[in-house]
Amino acid sequence: MSQTPPPSNEPQILGTLVSLLGVLAAFLYFTGWIYRWAYFSFFQVEVTTLDLPLESFFIVPFQVFLGNFGAISHTILAVVVTGFLVQLTLWLLTPPRWKIIGNSQNWPSVGYTQKIHRSWIVKNLRSLANLAPQPLRDEVVIVFWVLIVLFWLARWQGIADARRDAVNNTSSLPVVTLVTPKDQLALGRKPNDLLTNLPLEDFRIIGDPGLLENLRRREITDTTTNPPRVWRLLIERDGWIYLFQTLPPNPASNERPYVLVIRESNGGDQLLILSPETSLPRLD
Repeated sequence: MSQTPPPSNEPQILGTLVSLLGVLAAFLYFTGWIYRWAYFSFFQVEVTTLDLPLESFFIVPFQVFLGNFGAISHTILAVVVTGFLVQLTLWLLTPPRWKIIGNSQNWPSVGYTQKIHRSWIVKNLRSLANLAPQPLRDEVVIVFWVLIVLFWLARWQGIADARRDAVNNTSSLPVVTLVTPKDQLALGRKPNDLLTNLPLEDFRIIGDPGLLENLRRREITDTTTNPPRVWRLLIERDGWIYLFQTLPPNPASNERPYVLVIRESNGGDQLLILSPETSLPRLD
């Protein structure tokens, strides 16, 4: 008489692996989106307007977690904090089973623990959590705290990287020179006459005219000033070029750079020059 072979665990293991990869992908995408949002928000650019490729949101988290020694240290701290918060929350949501030994009821720690578990907030949280099965409740708690910690970790790293790139001395973004035909921009200088402002008779303005006036005197990169005035490329995306003027060293926490958003020319008559650093001053 033949025996039925025992069921294989391979489909169950494969299903668990697929579910785990799906959750991991969701966490990576969430981290990448928050990082991008924080980074570009520093430059007052909304990430949803850039239409960035989907795969970039999955690659950026490696910069958040492993980009440098500081990022690795913050990642390790985030793992420790997440584990502590998860354990603390599960402990609060689990009804205590008091077992008093001897005079241990008089210990301050025991009394304080009883007071926490009998508090109004903990009781209501526990009542709400008991509406779901314990496995589901535990998973919700884990996902909740993981998302919270990932949000703050990605936001902090995004702002830190943006501040680094906004300052000329530490920026990893390329120095830029934009060459465009006349009468296509309300800003800019003639290459052979850098001292003359562009006439604005044919242009119109809405908003703050002071911003335009400030930039009209500062369109050209100048490393002889203190601090140096340098224009860099933030991003080029979907027919738009984002240029910004770098900040001085040690800027104030609320200081943000000027950002110019320029449409690319359809005629191909624009020239965009990128460089890792500014050019040396000419001796002639």
